Amino acid sequence: MAVLTHTDRGIYCAAGDFFIDPWRPVPRALITHGHADHARPGMQSYLATHAALPVLRHRLGTIDAEGIGYGETRRIGGASVSFYPAGHVPGSAQIRVEVDGEVWVVSGDYKVEADGLSEPFEPVRCHHFITECTFGLPVFRWQPQPAVMDQVNGWWRANAAAGVVSMLGAYSLGKAQRLIANVDASIGPVLTHGAVEATNAVLRNQGVDLPDTTHWTGEDGKPPRDALVIAPPGALEGTWARAFGQRSTAFASGWMGLRGIRRRRAGDRGFVISDHADWPGLLSAIAETGAEHVYATHGYTDVFARYLREERGLDAQVWEADYGGDETEEADAA
Repeated sequence: MAVLTHTDRGIYCAAGDFFIDPWRPVPRALITHGHADHARPGMQSYLATHAALPVLRHRLGTIDAEGIGYGETRRIGGASVSFYPAGHVPGSAQIRVEVDGEVWVVSGDYKVEADGLSEPFEPVRCHHFITECTFGLPVFRWQPQPAVMDQVNGWWRANAAAGVVSMLGAYSLGKAQRLIANVDASIGPVLTHGAVEATNAVLRNQGVDLPDTTHWTGEDGKPPRDALVIAPPGALEGTWARAFGQRSTAFASGWMGLRGIRRRRAGDRGFVISDHADWPGLLSAIAETGAEHVYATHGYTDVFARYLREERGLDAQVWEADYGGDETEEADAA
């Protein structure tokens, strides 16, 4: 039997009797990171990195959960498991599973560019690699982070000079903090929506160094006109956002690289920045694993697997995964 198999509840290891990022309730779940599409409620027990646990508890409430350090090996039944940085968001991990000398790695979500906030991605050698391919098309190629931050700062600076509040839609775990950590705070104050500030507090409490931000409730008078406001994308169209008066809206997502989605979002700007690997990043990560067997999950799976077979000579197939839901809409989590 294979070390890992694809089931209707998630990726399963029979030797250790556990699941990785299951989408239905199971007795034992190993979790790659705290985004809601990978860390679901209802599991009897959870195992995640020490750095991911605070977010899991914040989002899931009282759970039976245990932490593990990066690179630490844990014996679970007949399997040896260890977690390695995925570079996606703080605490995110790839999960390595070894049984009788055969090594499988589940990538979770990952990016290969260091962002100055998340633990940098580490390639893990293996025989079988289960990879996400959210942006598994050649059209997706990211600019370096400093270039994108220059674009954000330029937009913010121009708005501040015109007395227009800058409102930037970004997912509340990962993307928001990445922006907060890398924008030029000398331009003006950074204000946050409650969902973003709650996550900031969790990360600060575990030692993540974030610049100062102010939770804006709308109860303290008019907001500063030179402010940068960071909020979940869905909050930019509601009553909370309208209270800021004259404003310019923008969205930060890898999906902003597609013109149709930029138009549909109807923001003034779209900044192409993602917490997932782009096409070159996916290919380089897979090459560094040395894996001959690759399984593509959530994304452009058919196209990506076919490319790996025909152009890279790998044994590549699709494993469909139920990683979706209200927190993975197109301009949010990516």
